[in-house]
Amino acid sequence: MNSKILVNGTSYQWPKKPTIIVCIDGGDPEYLQHLLAESAIPNIAKFIQNGFCTIADGTMPSFTCPNNMSIITGTPASKHGISGNYYLDTNTWEPVVMTGPELLRGDTILAKFADAGARVISITAKDKLRKQLGKNLNLSNGNISFSAEFASQCSIAENGIEEVIELVGMPEPDIYSMDLSLFVLRAGIKLLEREMPDLMYLSLTDWVQHKYAPDALEAKQFYQELDQCFGEFDRLGAVVGLTADHGMSDKSNAQGMPNVIWLQDILDEKLGKGDVQVVCPITDAYIGHHGSLGGFVRVWCRGKASPKNVIESIAGIDGIELALDKENICKLFDLPPDREGDVAVIARKNVCIGTSVSHHDLSGLEGHRLRTHGGTSEAKVPIIFNRPLNKQYKMRAGVSTLKSYELIDFALNGLKV
Repeated sequence: MNSKILVNGTSYQWPKKPTIIVCIDGGDPEYLQHLLAESAIPNIAKFIQNGFCTIADGTMPSFTCPNNMSIITGTPASKHGISGNYYLDTNTWEPVVMTGPELLRGDTILAKFADAGARVISITAKDKLRKQLGKNLNLSNGNISFSAEFASQCSIAENGIEEVIELVGMPEPDIYSMDLSLFVLRAGIKLLEREMPDLMYLSLTDWVQHKYAPDALEAKQFYQELDQCFGEFDRLGAVVGLTADHGMSDKSNAQGMPNVIWLQDILDEKLGKGDVQVVCPITDAYIGHHGSLGGFVRVWCRGKASPKNVIESIAGIDGIELALDKENICKLFDLPPDREGDVAVIARKNVCIGTSVSHHDLSGLEGHRLRTHGGTSEAKVPIIFNRPLNKQYKMRAGVSTLKSYELIDFALNGLKV
């Protein structure tokens, strides 16, 4: 066992107590503000009073994959290379899913601690994140990595654990349910009691936040369940660090319909069909969450159009907050140039951007206002610890805005434990 582990240029102290990092998918600070005012989440309130709380800058674009990878590597997207759920392969002009571990650059903090002899557990709600979070994690020596989505299929060879359903005492949850997140947390509690791991990473899903605003009864019920689980981690003696991968904004109009800019259709009309290709990097298999509509899209130039032409064509469109070429968007948000489009477009808080009307299935949104993410409006996330900061890290937090990828650095190096 080493006292310090070097990962991607940062030195991390060995956990003094079991350390649990929870990424509350879609955990916009507005939910906490609303429910704290109602005294509805007493354990989180206790963490804030006795430990530490701040609002940090998440990774842009404010999507699930880039932010989880930033947290788990301790680096910005320019280093780890994951800048969305999809990017465009210009050799084939086909979008490429970015959840494969081979696309993640650098080491994960989990794998490096496991290599040094730590007991490590990674549990995610959706299986799309599992392999990337578990990149190079050795499962042959007691480490564990699985998803709630496929909990019934866990095996020792693939996940380092079996009979997860029996362990947790819950049926395998539906992908579109709050139970998917609660399964992750309850599995974490059981494994904390049974295994006493050194380091545990738990990543939830944002189904509730996509469907329900902070003042909705369903949101309150969900956060009260989360709060009880966080309190149990604390009662069992763990160091607990909470954050989110992104926030969540209502992007519907007064009639309750999605407030969408159909950018591919607009650019086809202005520049000619086939000259540019718009890609929505929020796209994943779970269209019931958001219909592949978010606040950040990328545009690749395929024909005569230049990035300057694209930006000029976008200028003046109501609801666009920012349109920048590759060089400037990478500088502004610390993104990897080789996976960036020729132009990046960011929507205003109450607006989302799609490709063409015919390319988005919005049937899963029926009965609910569209709530989604991706832009700068959703890039502010909470960081909460159940222990106070030590003097050095308290000073560091006081002079600059934290980045969410610093979370594990603070959890292992910066707390009074």
